[in-house]
Amino acid sequence: MFSGIVEGTTRVVDIEEKGTNLIFTFENKFDEKLYIDQSIAHNGVCLTVIDFDDKIYRVEAIKESLDRSNLGQLEKQSVVNLERCIQMHTRLDGHMVQGHVDCAAHMVGEAKDEEGSWVFTFKYPEDYSNLIIEKGSITINGISLTVVEVTEDTVSVAIIPYTYEHTNLKHLKDKDMVNLEFDIIGKYVVKYLERTKR
Repeated sequence: MFSGIVEGTTRVVDIEEKGTNLIFTFENKFDEKLYIDQSIAHNGVCLTVIDFDDKIYRVEAIKESLDRSNLGQLEKQSVVNLERCIQMHTRLDGHMVQGHVDCAAHMVGEAKDEEGSWVFTFKYPEDYSNLIIEKGSITINGISLTVVEVTEDTVSVAIIPYTYEHTNLKHLKDKDMVNLEFDIIGKYVVKYLERTKR
């Protein structure tokens, strides 16, 4: 479980194919020692540490994760948002995030500089429109954000300067792909309502 509060970014060092999977090697930016089987969200995708040392660590992404996210588009030196799983004794500053990406979306145009914030707009598959509400929570590349505006196939969010400077959103350009995870509570409510209509 994650909170969507990104701890920082890292870069891809190497990518290795293993059947339909990809093994990613990342720069190890964590001061505390990692451990095997540790869960870390990469652009919002929960991946398990399979190897590490003081300089790098490795994770393996299966086909399902690659098909639903932007991980398959990563290249050497790509910048990735990072968050380690939350600890139960800490404050939950964002919202409940599973690290299970629902779909990918594409940036629409460029970020709009509001002289104190930046507004980003993303186009997503219409099938998911019932899972987004104005002022609700959404996770974009692993970042817990509040929805500013939503249409049948676009969602806009506004970010503060700190988030802009400390995540990979500042690198996004028109048509770049991001990962979306919708609010888990909203998903359960929609599922329940669908079943009660039968």
